[in-house]
Amino acid sequence: MGIFKWIGGFLGWMVAGPLGMFAGYFIGSLFDSDDEKSSIGSGEGYTGSSYATGNGSQHSNSNYDSGQRNSFLFSMLVLASYIIKADGKVMHSEMEYVRSFLRQNFGADAEVQGDQILKRLFQEQDRMTAQDPDSFRRQIQDVCRQMKQHMDISMRLQMLHFLTLIAKADGNVHPSELNALYELARYLGLTRSDVDSMLHMNSNNQGGYRQGGGSSSSTANEMTLDDAYKILGVNPTATDDEVKTAYRKMALKHHPDRVATLGDDVRKASERKFKEIGQAKDKIYAARGL
Repeated sequence: MGIFKWIGGFLGWMVAGPLGMFAGYFIGSLFDSDDEKSSIGSGEGYTGSSYATGNGSQHSNSNYDSGQRNSFLFSMLVLASYIIKADGKVMHSEMEYVRSFLRQNFGADAEVQGDQILKRLFQEQDRMTAQDPDSFRRQIQDVCRQMKQHMDISMRLQMLHFLTLIAKADGNVHPSELNALYELARYLGLTRSDVDSMLHMNSNNQGGYRQGGGSSSSTANEMTLDDAYKILGVNPTATDDEVKTAYRKMALKHHPDRVATLGDDVRKASERKFKEIGQAKDKIYAARGL
């Protein structure tokens, strides 16, 4: 399945606003042949009226689920471009993480075209920043607001999880990347605690985050007690009842069923995250004798 299908088939609510602007630009720039332009113009892969528009319009479940996934993945690329360039450099390891994600789930064509989209996003960021240093940042803020309006909190948390994995891909979370993660979380209606929680997870065996930058070489099986508290978003001084309440809230927000419409790969990533939340709870409970 090429990337065209999940850009061309974006969700109805993404037609308007900054995401629609980005999508329209890249659809037009990636496909140059007359046949491809014709198919895009005629709506191949995208039947706007069959997708949710945010105003209660009717849609088929299959189209809606596909549209949710397509919109999620395209939005991830847009926000990934902001995280990857946050430290002023485009690291090979971070780019390779995104390429690998696309290759494994969409095939070689998607990897190549997704790579092109990221590079064009970097170019657009450079162009806009040269004219006004804050212009691309404002555009990203508007993108996040659009996502906040149309994606529930579990989807936004999963988006943030992918962004933290990208930031950690080179083995070091630069302070500017950390600030960018906090910034995007705020725009998405999430919290600094959400970012810290995900940074201390070891999903995909990328190592846990340590305050001050860098990653540990530990695996999920070697989660520290400090990691466990950070993952649940509570202080070591929290009462037993506060720890239990924090875990219940985390389990509800991060349950894999809540992102099932985004596809098996996204659900599996959510399952790994959910498992680590359970491991953090078990670690704290064992230390407290609960």
